[in-house]
Amino acid sequence: MRLQPLTVCAAVMLSACAQIDKKMEKVNVPAPVAEKIKHEMTIHGDTRNDAYYWLNERENPKVIAYLEAENKYTDTMLSPVKGLRDKLFTEMKSRIKEKDETAPVTENGYIYYTRYEEGKEYPLFCRKKGADTAPEEVFLNVNDLAGGHAYFQVGSADISPDNRLLVYAEDTVSRRLYNLRIKNLETGELYPETIKNADPGIAWAKDNKTFFYGVKNDTTLRVEKIFRHVLGTDPVKDVEIYYEKDETFSTWVGRTRSRDYIYIGSESTLSAEYRILEADKPGGAFRVFQPRQKDMLYSIDHRGDKFFVRTNLDAKNFRLMETPVGKTTMDSWKEVIPHRPDVLLEGFTLFDNFKVLSERKNGLTQLRIMPEGGQEHYLDFGEPAYVAFVVSNPELDSKVLRYNYTSLTTPNSVYEYNMETKEKTLRKQQEVIGGYDQKEYVTERLFATADDGTRIPISLVYKKGFEKNGKQPLLLYGYGSYGASMDPGFSSNRISLLDRGFCYAIAHIRGGQELGRQWYEDGKMFKKKNTFTDFIDCAEFLIENKFTDTSHLFALGGSAGGLLMGAVVNMRPELWKGVIAAVPFVDVVTTMLDESIPLTTGEFDEWGNPKNKDSYDYMKSYSPYDNVESKVYPNMLVTTGLHDSQVQYFEPAKWVAKLRELKKGDNLLLMETNMEAGHGGASGRFKALKDVALQYAFMFYLLGIDK
Repeated sequence: MRLQPLTVCAAVMLSACAQIDKKMEKVNVPAPVAEKIKHEMTIHGDTRNDAYYWLNERENPKVIAYLEAENKYTDTMLSPVKGLRDKLFTEMKSRIKEKDETAPVTENGYIYYTRYEEGKEYPLFCRKKGADTAPEEVFLNVNDLAGGHAYFQVGSADISPDNRLLVYAEDTVSRRLYNLRIKNLETGELYPETIKNADPGIAWAKDNKTFFYGVKNDTTLRVEKIFRHVLGTDPVKDVEIYYEKDETFSTWVGRTRSRDYIYIGSESTLSAEYRILEADKPGGAFRVFQPRQKDMLYSIDHRGDKFFVRTNLDAKNFRLMETPVGKTTMDSWKEVIPHRPDVLLEGFTLFDNFKVLSERKNGLTQLRIMPEGGQEHYLDFGEPAYVAFVVSNPELDSKVLRYNYTSLTTPNSVYEYNMETKEKTLRKQQEVIGGYDQKEYVTERLFATADDGTRIPISLVYKKGFEKNGKQPLLLYGYGSYGASMDPGFSSNRISLLDRGFCYAIAHIRGGQELGRQWYEDGKMFKKKNTFTDFIDCAEFLIENKFTDTSHLFALGGSAGGLLMGAVVNMRPELWKGVIAAVPFVDVVTTMLDESIPLTTGEFDEWGNPKNKDSYDYMKSYSPYDNVESKVYPNMLVTTGLHDSQVQYFEPAKWVAKLRELKKGDNLLLMETNMEAGHGGASGRFKALKDVALQYAFMFYLLGIDK
């Protein structure tokens, strides 16, 4: 049964927090102890002994037994809140509208949407021909496909230009190695050919029988080859169109919005290259658009007699260029939108009579409407912290822009905006079942100051009645890598925190791209430690401003954000009541030295190459696994997935084993391994809530919140 929202009054937070610090039943059982086996690694005259290296052996029964022992230990230690975990799952599930569907999108004569049925985990992909009153065609029922699989994900669903054929990508392991299947939408027949180890994205040619696709290396998981497939032929005989030899690059295929060109993209962290081919000439040869150059990124799209190019050529925050179809190299590029030092050009969307620019200024996203020959303008969103971005707009001749808007208090909303009349229409807003009034919640945008004087944005949300008395629980989230901006969007799950008195905050630390490309560059390579100190500075700012204190402050980060968690608990363990590190990248040096591990070669420009001594020394100085010490660490929950393709399960497993060996005190150290999933956790819209319930129950347990 879902917990009822608390009444908003002065007593709200007292009621929610009355349980905080209450004594709760403690469980004392021996923690698992991993065997230590000497494993020395020497480079640059430096020898490291990784006594838990044997945990890398995924098929070793001893490894599986250890992971299962850790799972059992976590369940036992959190047994006092088992009922609360179940209640939290039910509570969060009850907010989801089980019978639901997306806002419809018109493309090529059909209206497309996905919908969910009550009680079902997975979507149904649907369409109607011509009008909303036409009969519904369910062309892919993912619930049927997922039957018998512990994990199932459809990575893409691409329909041929004549609307008759579907290529969809399925993953049944969570390793992000997809199988491509082909379905005849007129007969329902599945074609016999299956393409394995593929990237989910494909590109149809205009002949309706040829498509291009990428294939992954089954060890490194790098997309390294592009093939051409002709319907009805054996995939073994597919023609290899392109091989990306540079191991620091990955490749993929796509189509321009005009549908007139197919492209092959290749990109590393700091360089890009495209090849193009007319979509009505699938047997032709791709030609290079602009040869790759060191430290030059670009992306392309097509309209009419021009290509448009977004590039960082002489433009740190990117600019927009155009070039004639027949002259694609940079000596023919003409500037359309110049570089601006205070605005990051994140992307652009072309229509026949409009261009829409996706920009970021002062850490916030903005949409710039540019009519051809008319007066440009920006959309106004009216909240201090929010995120707005362009979504599916398949028809170039449309005057209507579809975009998504959300904030920490505003549920996910799909709008249509008439770029001529400036009329805005809400097409769909996420419905929160059980009652949700966004006016009862407050969002703020604040700035912490780093030691070097840099102002770090913080977005936060709490329920009205939250007292800034320095004793409230607060969850601080951070990421800070790859130039990924952590935008302040809505989560109905988060209500379970806010209604129990928590403040939720996002630290927009360096390493992301919230404040432009320089923000990213100041948090990578030999400036990586800025990411960690920024997060600590944000925590201290929130404490100084009475949002919380060290006995009520929690931190959360996943993947590269898990590296952040590992670094800050080494640097400032006393700051945190508890830390949640999800699928954490914590063994930086060993992983970056092993080029067989997925993602390694493509990330030398992000972290550095430890085969170079300067990079090795710097990485080793912050790598969480290499810097575990004999000291008191905060309470910690570490999660991972056995089939994780991005951060291998053995990184957190080794880290936890080493922490167990060296840490002092009796603070909790728990690890949960999903034995059936990978980097993104469980598949399905409900099963994934169990992961969130575990995180929340861990924090509530530490605070004595039992309701």
